Amino acid sequence: MILGNLSGFSEFRLLGFSESSHLHSLLFVVLLFLYILTLMANTVTAFTINSDNTLHTPMYFFLTQLSCLDICYLSVIFPTIIETLMVGTVSISKTRCAMQMFFFLFFGVAECFLLAAMSLDRYFAICYPLHYTVTMSSRLCRSLVAGSYIFGAAVGLIHTLTTFSSPLCGSAIDHFFCEIQPLLDLLCGSTFPRELQVTVVAVFAILSPFLLIIYSYICIISTILHMASAERQQKAFSTCSSHLLVVALFYGTGGAVYLRPKSTCCASVHKFLSLSYSVLTPLLNPIIYSLRNKEVKEALKKILEELRRISFYPFAFIS
Repeated sequence: MILGNLSGFSEFRLLGFSESSHLHSLLFVVLLFLYILTLMANTVTAFTINSDNTLHTPMYFFLTQLSCLDICYLSVIFPTIIETLMVGTVSISKTRCAMQMFFFLFFGVAECFLLAAMSLDRYFAICYPLHYTVTMSSRLCRSLVAGSYIFGAAVGLIHTLTTFSSPLCGSAIDHFFCEIQPLLDLLCGSTFPRELQVTVVAVFAILSPFLLIIYSYICIISTILHMASAERQQKAFSTCSSHLLVVALFYGTGGAVYLRPKSTCCASVHKFLSLSYSVLTPLLNPIIYSLRNKEVKEALKKILEELRRISFYPFAFIS
């Protein structure tokens, strides 16, 4: 009922990549390839971790949740992205647009807090190894994941309800999916109250987890520097630098959109930043966090060897 009485508009028009129509074919091929690669990488990661009992630890529990989040996060918007590249301007109902914005914020904010929980897990594992198994109990791990989803749902509801219950004076969204910043351009009157709301919520949902991650890694690096073994130091630094690279990309591009005044970011830059945190990060996460991990690679190798052995059995029976 709320969505049905918002204004005279029953649907929106997504302009997509209208300023680069000559690149639509290339973008279609590249983004479709990245999407398939992302689905495969995250699915393989989750399946490998769940199939190997030695990987049933807090760190890999969080990695499984991250893989599932990344699949959902990208899949919410990807059909719309592909549609805009195929046909240009796309019409989308107001209800579908509201649902897309809610779920994108839901999964995106949940990932922000999940990455913070993962840094907390590494903090206790490296800085307090003797107390790690007691501190990071299965109950605490489940609570951290549940809290991530609760915060994501809360932020999604706040932004979706306040945006779509405001009077709208336009229906053309200069973006490739329903994201809150381009929708602010359609609000009637002054958008300052809504911009302030977006900034305040972003400080809580983006900046707070990011600062927790930075603090955790400062403590981790400090602990690494006191390690006696140079080999262990190098390995730990390699892992930390990879994690921080992904974190910087995700939080940096997200913060550049949600923590800056809307008037200072043009539509083309906003689209580029949106592609960075919505398409690239879900692909990089399983590669950096999981597939470069020695234990995950060993578990994946065992699965592939088992599949190869099973596939040989029918031929052996026939012969």
